[in-house]
Amino acid sequence: MVAGGSASVRAQEARRHERELREQLLAAQREARRWEAASEGERKVAAQLLMLTGRGWRLLVDRRWPGTRSANVDMLLVGPGGVFVIDVKNWQAPPGAAEGHLTAGRQRRDGEIGKLLAVTRLAEAAVAALGMSPVAVQPVMVFAGRSFTGELGRVRLLGEREVGPALLAERARLTPPGVRAVADHLAQVFPAYESSALPEEHPGAHGVAPGAPAEALFDLDGLCEAAVAAARGGPIEQWMTFLHPAQLALVRRNWSGPARVSGPAGTGKTVVALHRAAHLAQRTTGRILYVTFASNLPRVQRTFLRTMSPAVADRVEFRSLHAWAQCFLDERGIPHNLHGGKAEDAFSRAWLHLGRHSVLASLDPSPGYWHEEIDRVIKGRGITRFEEYATLRRHRRRTNLRRPHREAVWALYEEYERVRIRRGVHDFNDILALALAEARARPGRSPYVAVIADEVQDLTLVGVRLLHALVGDAPNGLLLVGDGQQAVYPGGFRLSDAGIDVRGDRGQILRTNYRNAKEILGAALAVVADDAFDDIDGTRTAGLREVDLTYHGGQVLRSVCRTPAEHDRALLAALRERGEPTWPDSAVLCRSRRETAHYQHLLDRAGIPQCSLDRYDGRPVAAVKVGSYRRAKGLEFAHVYLPDHAPPPGPGPTDEDIAGERAELERTQLFVAMTRARDTLWLGAVRRTP
Repeated sequence: MVAGGSASVRAQEARRHERELREQLLAAQREARRWEAASEGERKVAAQLLMLTGRGWRLLVDRRWPGTRSANVDMLLVGPGGVFVIDVKNWQAPPGAAEGHLTAGRQRRDGEIGKLLAVTRLAEAAVAALGMSPVAVQPVMVFAGRSFTGELGRVRLLGEREVGPALLAERARLTPPGVRAVADHLAQVFPAYESSALPEEHPGAHGVAPGAPAEALFDLDGLCEAAVAAARGGPIEQWMTFLHPAQLALVRRNWSGPARVSGPAGTGKTVVALHRAAHLAQRTTGRILYVTFASNLPRVQRTFLRTMSPAVADRVEFRSLHAWAQCFLDERGIPHNLHGGKAEDAFSRAWLHLGRHSVLASLDPSPGYWHEEIDRVIKGRGITRFEEYATLRRHRRRTNLRRPHREAVWALYEEYERVRIRRGVHDFNDILALALAEARARPGRSPYVAVIADEVQDLTLVGVRLLHALVGDAPNGLLLVGDGQQAVYPGGFRLSDAGIDVRGDRGQILRTNYRNAKEILGAALAVVADDAFDDIDGTRTAGLREVDLTYHGGQVLRSVCRTPAEHDRALLAALRERGEPTWPDSAVLCRSRRETAHYQHLLDRAGIPQCSLDRYDGRPVAAVKVGSYRRAKGLEFAHVYLPDHAPPPGPGPTDEDIAGERAELERTQLFVAMTRARDTLWLGAVRRTP
């Protein structure tokens, strides 16, 4: 009886909703008839857009539309998905169809597209005053009486039947108060446009209380706070592309040459870089290259840009630097044979022959440190003569190597090169060196108008020189994004070593942390407080940096256990206590691949879905992400779990040795992992007896 009653109520609700929709459609059609000169198709498009205003959208219509050749673009539509600059056409075919290939057709098309883009740029400049990113403004050409979807450069092409559903499906960027504020601001900037709307469905339906003071809707600070709150309330993937209005100026800035954006963890450097890529793609016809060191990040960033600005996503190429360099060599016909395993074996043989009985073994008998010295210091900096290495300042390498040690390193390097070359294989540094030589030998053949390097502090000097060679010192050509405090690989460089000058206003430092809760950031900074570091611009910076905070919620949870088994049970309990709905926004981060595999198996056995960061591509997934500290670089999570994290001891007064250097690098890696957390940081530990 109850079930039947519920069905009856649902049927009544459905009939009521259907009546309301029919009434709204009739009202929209009556409103659209005001434009008497419009064709029937144009009036249908207008009625469909007017229907959206009943849901809280705002429509501004050119008073001169339709019927005059001097008219501007027909409409400005503001909704949760942003600002849509809309031109309605009665053409027999969309651009690109048969008529578009004729000279007259192309001229007509190009003229109309140019007009649409011109108004779009004006709208972008107008909403920039409200802190909106350019990716939130989209040009749309709608074809009355047609069914069509497509793109022409940045312009989205939609048919009459597709326009409403397509705009409704757009990712939400604006809160209801934001829609009103933006629409009213555009009405002032574009006085030739008048507001046209249907009554909203019911007062307060879109997040504004009835009777709320009008000024509350147009307060910029309030809009910013509402936008931040809305972004934090959505999936973590949506938060990771949220651009704070205060960062917009960097996205739109014109730089006279290479530029750098730096700043502490959580200040939004990657978000600025992604929006910058979209901004440049909207304003140029060439390709944009966006590179990182980590191989997993390009997949994530490609997804983010495609979600933010699908019209230009295909013109931004996301690659890890080494993967890009291999493709570059293939395109140029440069032979290469990258084989990491055989290169590793070549070094092992060189170590057995020359290293293990040399003076190097007195400093560290294991080969790992000396492999890093060759990989990150000698080959990573493109050094080919011992005289260069003998006097080189080894950035981010604290161990003092006297001349006998450097001579032994150089002998090991030369033996490694002999074995490697005899085997006919290249290592990763060779691939970058070959690409750099090719780029310098044939300047001016780069297909890119701009290059953006994210997490630049993890690249080698040769890698940065390669990126610089692609675009040189062209205005807006090279943007380097990163923070020296988050360098998780040994070795380093200065930008001046690469011939790159970012002094003055071309070196921008972000100082406001939008990601981390206060308690989380405090715990992370405590780990590196005593570790001063050399940034890539040559400045010496204290480990405990001053950061402006915007987020004071969140928490740090600590669990110290007696045994590894007890620790693992505590981790599972913490995940279950927070609840299954939080798992898609959670990550378990580990120090090594071995530990990563252990915790993946632990979650599998416990029935908790998990997704490896090696496979994560930036799309929401109903699983806990699991990966290493390094794989988490450039990513964010609402909740981070660090099992058995064991922070290394802080530096001592005589820690200028390999052990002290390793401990410092481990503290940096732990700091990076901790600062991936936005709301919750769980720190697990096992109390080990001496």
